[in-house]
Amino acid sequence: MASLLTQEFSWRGRTVRWDRSGNGPALVFLHGTPWSSQLWRPIADALAKTFTVYLWDMPGYGASSKEPSHRVDLGVQGELFAALLEHWGLARPHVIAHDFGGAVALRARLLHNAAYASLCLTDVVALAPWGSPFFNLVKANASVFEQLPPAIHRGAVEAYISGASHRGLQAADLRMLVEPWTGPAGQAAFYRQIAQADESFTTEIEPLFGSITEPVHIIWGAEDTWIPADRAQRLKAAMPHATVTLIPDAGHLIQIDAAAALSAELTRWTGAAQAASGAV
Repeated sequence: MASLLTQEFSWRGRTVRWDRSGNGPALVFLHGTPWSSQLWRPIADALAKTFTVYLWDMPGYGASSKEPSHRVDLGVQGELFAALLEHWGLARPHVIAHDFGGAVALRARLLHNAAYASLCLTDVVALAPWGSPFFNLVKANASVFEQLPPAIHRGAVEAYISGASHRGLQAADLRMLVEPWTGPAGQAAFYRQIAQADESFTTEIEPLFGSITEPVHIIWGAEDTWIPADRAQRLKAAMPHATVTLIPDAGHLIQIDAAAALSAELTRWTGAAQAASGAV
């Protein structure tokens, strides 16, 4: 899969950049915040050997449009994801979601008639309360943070993102994660997406989790300080048929902290889920 997202999908004035690669049953990845599809790319490339893999950037993130007047909250993203699956012609893909991509996938499934062959939730935003102290500070003062000098803004974003890793980030990884949020458009988009975050979008669907019938697997970094690992067991309690795997020595950026272990677990899970479902 090329490093760039070469395809576009237009939805209510927004432009969604996406791409697909590989052959086999459909497998869709969802990123979270403040990330983009780039975080999933190495694992997606590996799984493209046995699946047709779809990567996409949500509006307000990565290579997709960042129009200031467009809402980028979880409500919008869930509705958009259901429309994107329809655009792709995917009736029941396998889905792997990280961070608030989990809430997006869950809202599409529970509120917008999406259906999955299987659902893997990785360190996801799904249960209240959520949001770090910095996240909540920005949410309450987004208009002030938007005015930070660029160098101070970059330093704040670098520090914030670095805190998501348990093992520490290499310079190239940190640069990849920070760059989309630099420049006037990127800086404004960074604070805008935090300002629009609202726990009501997850509390609305929490009572519905038990109605999910698809196979569900929950993966969590044991050292996640952004969304502690006890949420994995809380989420399983809400979805009794789900299975759980904790990955040691991994924080919230599990794709970087434990790339090999996560890749192996996702290869195992998707292979077993596909064998059980026979979905194409």
